[in-house]
Amino acid sequence: MKSSIVNKVVWFSLILLGVSVHSQTKKWTLEECVNHALENNISIKNSALDKELADIERSTALGNFLPSANATASHSWNIGLNQNITTGLLENQTTQFTSAGLNVGVDIYNGLQNQYRLRRANLSQIASQYQLTKMQEDIALNVANAFLQILFNKENLKVQKEQLLNNQKQMERSEQLLEAGVIPRGDLLDIKATVASSEQLVINAENLLLISKLSLAQLLQLEDFKEFDIIDREYEATQTPLLLQTPEAIYQKAKETRTELKIAQTNLEIAEKDVSISKGAYQPRLQGFYSFSTRASNLDRVTGVELDPTNPTSVIGVVEGTNQNVLQPNFNAILGRPSPIFDQFDANKGQNFGVQLTIPIFNGFATRNNVQRSKVALERSKIAYEQEELTLERNVFTAFTDVKGALKSYEAALTTLEARQEAFNYAKERFEVGLMNAFDFNQSQTLLVNAQSEVLRTKYDFIFRTKILEFYFGIPIIQKP
Repeated sequence: MKSSIVNKVVWFSLILLGVSVHSQTKKWTLEECVNHALENNISIKNSALDKELADIERSTALGNFLPSANATASHSWNIGLNQNITTGLLENQTTQFTSAGLNVGVDIYNGLQNQYRLRRANLSQIASQYQLTKMQEDIALNVANAFLQILFNKENLKVQKEQLLNNQKQMERSEQLLEAGVIPRGDLLDIKATVASSEQLVINAENLLLISKLSLAQLLQLEDFKEFDIIDREYEATQTPLLLQTPEAIYQKAKETRTELKIAQTNLEIAEKDVSISKGAYQPRLQGFYSFSTRASNLDRVTGVELDPTNPTSVIGVVEGTNQNVLQPNFNAILGRPSPIFDQFDANKGQNFGVQLTIPIFNGFATRNNVQRSKVALERSKIAYEQEELTLERNVFTAFTDVKGALKSYEAALTTLEARQEAFNYAKERFEVGLMNAFDFNQSQTLLVNAQSEVLRTKYDFIFRTKILEFYFGIPIIQKP
């Protein structure tokens, strides 16, 4: 019995352990962060909707080549003196009329506007795809920056905690030195103040780390971001081979690959098609048309008509005040009694077809003004393209210079850290034997902490600026294996 209870306790403990392991916070890699952002970011979703609109615009442009067909149907009641649409006679009666028709039209020639609209729609599709790609690239770059910021804040927190631990040990050592009479009480008080400052720096570092995590989690559109964390990975600050290239070579490569330049080029081509579309309104328009119609009527009540009692095959109709016998073939028409509905539709059907030529002569300068507006838009697109080239050139040269500067700053920070570390070790030795006061020792320690933080800052600054330079060269943020 006891062994059974023990087994149940063991199994229950194992289940709880499995649940605990499963519920541990998921740690994200850079690749996972980028991929999740590309699937869930709001800005990317908006760009995807713009692409769908461009697809709809292209479908509309294709539809312009197809004939238009419209069916019509109507049913009406005429009360009083009205013209019978079937017989053409004026009658004082209440009649129901039913008509149906089909109209078909097609553009044969309209100044090639349909062709230009289709080409424009194709370009709009390409431009929307470029816009979506650019948005994805920008989001990936922002995610990488936020990811590296978290890594920097994590390492900076480690530095601050390590310094706090060293300060606490130093305070314990100072208490021993004070008891031994090696240092004055004021030095111990200075060390205690240093410990309190270190604790504050640790709190600030923890807050910065939390804020950077929240920033990345919000960029990923995560709902539950309180437990968000990334994998602690060491990124080496290695020199990129692109520094062996010239900025001019990188710029020429960027002109071939950068999406913003492709967007400007596509917008320029769209503006050219808009000019062609507006000029097409100057040309004649030739349209073909075909229509089919039929109708039927039904009499509810008739006045002024009397049956002939001596001849059931005739009626007495009052026409201009004179009684006349009407033969049976017209009996239903005179009485307003309709033939069978389908017979009427068959008898009253008609067709109409032909072509229509429209030649624009004068329309209040509307066409000319549209052409002028499209030309102005074309000039704006040309200027925008030139501006994108200048901006890209400036960004490439700036990125190249920033990488070189960041590398030098990182190397200088490493040299400074090495010197500060040796100075701190020397100051520590002097402080422990009473040859240095607490204030000078704290200054040496503060300079060491600042040097360590500067190494971290320059390291991740160099890594991120390298990513930007590679980005302009066409190297993706996340390289597939």
